[in-house]
Parts: sequence; structure tokens; C-alpha cells
Amino acid sequence: MIDSHCHLDHEPLFSDLKNVIQRSKKIGVKKLLTISTSIESFSRVKEIVNKDEIIFGTIGIHPHEADKNNVNSEFFTKNLNQNKKIIGVGETGLDFYYDNSDRDKQIESFKIHIKAALEADIPLIIHSRNAEEKTYEVLNEYKDEKLKILMHCFTGSQKFAEKLLKFNSYFSASGIITFKNSVDLQNTFKSLPLDRILIETDSPFLAPVPNRGKKNEPSFIDFTAAKLAEIKGIEKSELIKITTNNFNNLFFN
Repeated sequence: MIDSHCHLDHEPLFSDLKNVIQRSKKIGVKKLLTISTSIESFSRVKEIVNKDEIIFGTIGIHPHEADKNNVNSEFFTKNLNQNKKIIGVGETGLDFYYDNSDRDKQIESFKIHIKAALEADIPLIIHSRNAEEKTYEVLNEYKDEKLKILMHCFTGSQKFAEKLLKFNSYFSASGIITFKNSVDLQNTFKSLPLDRILIETDSPFLAPVPNRGKKNEPSFIDFTAAKLAEIKGIEKSELIKITTNNFNNLFFN
């Protein structure tokens, strides 16, 4: 299994990293992708990726942090050249639900990240909440480019997913798909092509059933894999094989 999106620099994971990694390996996790959300976060990610061979990282500014973290192309180029285990740009995108940052600033930051991903030819990890129309509008500006897109913790509509498939996007399922009230999302993932799906924890957030309400960690990805296999009507072992291949195709091809 591969946890395609976790935040190992967040507590309580960071202070218990050795045990978190051990528990992950014990249930069969082969890779962990720890995600940058700010300049400060990235400084920790750079250290964490060297803690174990299964850990990889990204470079990026979460839309919540767009007001407080100004970055440019040099920030990405310099750090990507220096860190071979940094394999993605993000998480970036638009969050019009919380509006923790000015919307225009979010859009500006999103576009800087897109250009950095294109220049480095590595995947772009996108967060989109209550911003389907604008997210698509921005991505459509780059429709003729060869963007590698991963829609992290996808909770969007089926119509949005269908539009994003035109960009050859991948979609990552989080513990939300295990929630009883997530029928629409489950149906969306049921409709997505098998070669376009990944799994993630988004830990320490969004722990899946039966651990909902607890602090999430990468080892809980087993529950998300089991539920997604059920949704897709295949064995969990097959689902794990497919999502692992998808991750490796996206990030290492």
C-alpha cells in the first residue's frame, strides 16, 4: 500500500515518527508521501524524508496559507534541485469554504504552483473545496500543457470528476469514503476508472471508520483500501496492487 497524502510534520505524528513508520510498515505500507503546507512545513518535510527510505515529500503552500507564504519560481527550482526525494508540488489549490486566505491570492499561488510543476515535470497535488468552477477554470488555462494532476482527498461532484478526467487527472480517496453519509462520493469513486484512483489518509486528519474521531495515521489506510475495494467490487489485494501501480506511474514515470 501507498499513503499518497499524509502530514508527518503535524502532531501527534511528528513526535512519534519512529512508531508511526513502524506501524505503517507492519500493515504493508511501502511508501509515504508527506505533504508540505507552508514554508515552515517544508523545512520539516525536508528533514522527515531522510528519516526512512519509504518516505517521500512535496513542496508547496496550502491555499489556507497563501496570504502568509509568498513564494516564487526560484523557491521551487532551488529546493527541487537539492532534494531528490521531493517528488511533487503542493498541496496547492483553492479553498472557498473556509476562505482563510484572500481568493485572488489563492488563485495567484495556485498558478505559481502549476508553473513550477510543469517546469519540473512532476505531479501537482490539488486541494479543491467549494471551488469546483474556479479550479476547473484555472486548470483549463493549461489544457494544452502536460500537467500531471492528483486531486487529493477528492470530495467533488461526479460532474467535476468527469471534467477533470479530460486532463488525465488522478483522484485520491481518503477516509471520508468510509463515512455513512458519503454515498454520493462513494458513487463518484465507483464511476472512476481503476487506473485513475489512489488512496490516502490525510493524517492526522479524517480518520476512517472504525477510527473516526481519533487522530489519523498512515497505518489506518488499510480501512480506506478495504472500503474502496468494496465500492469498486474487487478484492482488497487487487485494489492495493492497482493503487500502488497508479502512484508509481504518476510519480516515478
